Amino acid sequence: MAQGTVQVTHTGTSRWRRRTGEYASLAAALEAAADGDVLTVAPGTYRENLVLRRAVTLRGPDGAAGSVRIAPVDGVPLTVRASATVRGLQMEGQDAAAPALLVEEGAPELIDVRVMTRSAAGIEVRGGARPTVRRCTVDNAGGVGIAVLDGGGGVFEECEVVAAGQAGVVVRGGAHPRLERCRVHHASGAGLLATGEHSGLEATGCEVYEIKGAGVQVTGRAGAHLTDCDVHRTTGDGITLDTDAVLTLADCRVHDVPENAIDLRSRSVLTLTRSSVRRFGRNGLSVWDPGTRVDANQCEIHDSTGDYPAVWVSDGATAVLDACRVRDVPDALFVLDRGSRVDVVDSDLSQVRNTAVSVSDGATAQLDDCRIREASTGAWFRDHGSGGTLANCTVDATQTGVIVTKGADPTVERCTVTSPAEAGFYVSAGGRGTFHGCRVSDSSGFGFHVIDGCRTTLRKCRTERCARGGFEFAEDGPLVEECTSDESGGVRPAANAPAAEPAHQMATRATQPVGLLGGVPRQQPAEPQEPQQPPGPSRTPKDVLAELDTLVGLESVKQEVRALTDMIEVGRKRRQAGLKAASVRRHLVFTGSPGTGKTTVARLYGEILAALDVLEKGHLVEVSRVDLVGEHIGSTAIRTQEAFQRAHGGVLFIDEAYALSPEDSGRDFGREAIDTLVKLMEDQRDAVVVIVAGYTAEMERFLSVNPGVASRFSRTITFSDYVPEELLRIVEQQADEHEYRLGPGTAEALVTYFTAIPKGPAFGNGRTARQTFESMVERHAGRVAQVADASTDDLTLLYPEDLPELPEPGRPA
Repeated sequence: MAQGTVQVTHTGTSRWRRRTGEYASLAAALEAAADGDVLTVAPGTYRENLVLRRAVTLRGPDGAAGSVRIAPVDGVPLTVRASATVRGLQMEGQDAAAPALLVEEGAPELIDVRVMTRSAAGIEVRGGARPTVRRCTVDNAGGVGIAVLDGGGGVFEECEVVAAGQAGVVVRGGAHPRLERCRVHHASGAGLLATGEHSGLEATGCEVYEIKGAGVQVTGRAGAHLTDCDVHRTTGDGITLDTDAVLTLADCRVHDVPENAIDLRSRSVLTLTRSSVRRFGRNGLSVWDPGTRVDANQCEIHDSTGDYPAVWVSDGATAVLDACRVRDVPDALFVLDRGSRVDVVDSDLSQVRNTAVSVSDGATAQLDDCRIREASTGAWFRDHGSGGTLANCTVDATQTGVIVTKGADPTVERCTVTSPAEAGFYVSAGGRGTFHGCRVSDSSGFGFHVIDGCRTTLRKCRTERCARGGFEFAEDGPLVEECTSDESGGVRPAANAPAAEPAHQMATRATQPVGLLGGVPRQQPAEPQEPQQPPGPSRTPKDVLAELDTLVGLESVKQEVRALTDMIEVGRKRRQAGLKAASVRRHLVFTGSPGTGKTTVARLYGEILAALDVLEKGHLVEVSRVDLVGEHIGSTAIRTQEAFQRAHGGVLFIDEAYALSPEDSGRDFGREAIDTLVKLMEDQRDAVVVIVAGYTAEMERFLSVNPGVASRFSRTITFSDYVPEELLRIVEQQADEHEYRLGPGTAEALVTYFTAIPKGPAFGNGRTARQTFESMVERHAGRVAQVADASTDDLTLLYPEDLPELPEPGRPA
């Protein structure tokens, strides 16, 4: 019953139809009302569960906001099932299983409504409802602030979620609302959460802050579009995307985040335009997994508050930065793992305390027309398989301009390094690289410093005003063609060279170290050279198997690969002897958790088959669902055929292959990819080896529901998780490679650490070991930087106190 009366005025077209009545309850008044009636409710508390079934207006008195309280003991205070208008009321619910205000049908208007509740949701919109919600506030300490579910939609204008016990705004089940100039804060879950296929969220001019979790979370094939929004002051990541999520940010700001500003995984796609990321504790952009991609245009990433790279791209992900600025960060851009790629165009990387661009573990970076300045190292290509291209870039005011080490092989074209403190270009430890048309000026050290006999190629390079010399090479060093240095007045011919021969007709190979007065090494006149024969296989099967043996752990995997290799080798020898040979199916299934070496073993397997003349090339082409499955009928077959063609003569490695056949596939085009693969595997069984990989349980399901696929594979190889002692060996290998040592007690502390570390789905196995080592190096640097006269032991020994804190359960290790 109401604590007052309800006045009802019908506002029809005829003045004779106006009527006024008083009712003992709101429910009675609503029962008597017709479409178009206005129900003005007297102040009071109404313990009723109201349902609006007609297009009426339910409102409180003017100038008395919050004076009308709809507050039943349980259930939904107000359910709207018509295109009604609700204005100036306050909803108070106490039912943890029901919303305080439920919109189920029609296109109602909710204006100046307050929701003060402890319900499952403050405002819930579902089904075909499309409300317009203006200037409403939600305070729901017991659950979700606003929930839009099951195909619901609508527009929320100038609304505010002032508190939420769970997420601030939740969108799922194919719903698609739009938020305009809204504020969401003090939520205990994500600020904005969109999840599930066909679910989407649009937000313009909104602010998300003071969130105990991620500011914005998009997952499970959902999408979102944010324009002119602020996300800040979260305890988790600012924005997180997972599992085929798609997000567009335009003119947005993400800042003051203690974790990653933006984190993407599992084939998610992010488009950033004219947006800024600043004051973040971990990575500004963290991009993981094959098929995951970031496209950033005219964006800024700056003012890191932690010790992590501003942009981190790994595990086969891709990032594109166009006309962006990255500044005032520890490291600007780290790209690592085979298949990972970064393309940077017309961008500035400046005020970088360590390395501006780091490329490692087989990754690729392409920089065009970029500017790097005020960094310790401009670009560092670290190890075998790592490479890419630097073209038309400038590197200014660094310690070292470009470093190439341990078998990395980049191409550097028309780049200029000015004012390096140590060297313009430094190549060591088996690094390679091709430098064409590059220039170094005003170096406090050398211009080009190539040691360890590295087989680097320099063409048409020049140095000017380099304090220690333009070019410094070790014996049997690089190939040098048409390079000049002002220290020697140009390229000097050897003593027996004709004096009149022009310098630009000379080709040189380094044969001895160069002194401080010599700009380039000894040279010989160019002579016609015999055409080089194409190289044969670089390694024998025994060599590749030896590398396989160096991998930590994986004993059963090594046995399986050796057994398969032996079968193939013996079969080849029997055929050469004119004997029958058993047909060996070479396609494989790899099962196991991430970080257990599946991609590495696949690469070595391809190289073994090439060395045995089973495959023409033996190269590895890695794909996932996003590379094979198109968006319309017919496009999937084309994509799959193209991937198969790229792998011709080598190995096609399909990661997370089970994603091609999801459990709720329906009309999913993944089936078309599977059918195409099965046919191609039969038609071209001698030209391509296919390896499918993924989690053990998911792969077992995948093979069981696709007998046509299962029959094509010879065997399944299981990659077990690493035990703590094996993870220790990986850290020891990393330490040895980077010239560190484990101090007393550190090995034991690492075993304890790896025993205690959470082993959930986010556990990265070998990747976790590498990240642990990197964290130890960072903590070691913070400790040793305070030592005035650091000894060699100080600089190389890692102690138990350098170990990072154990990650929380559920967070990536």
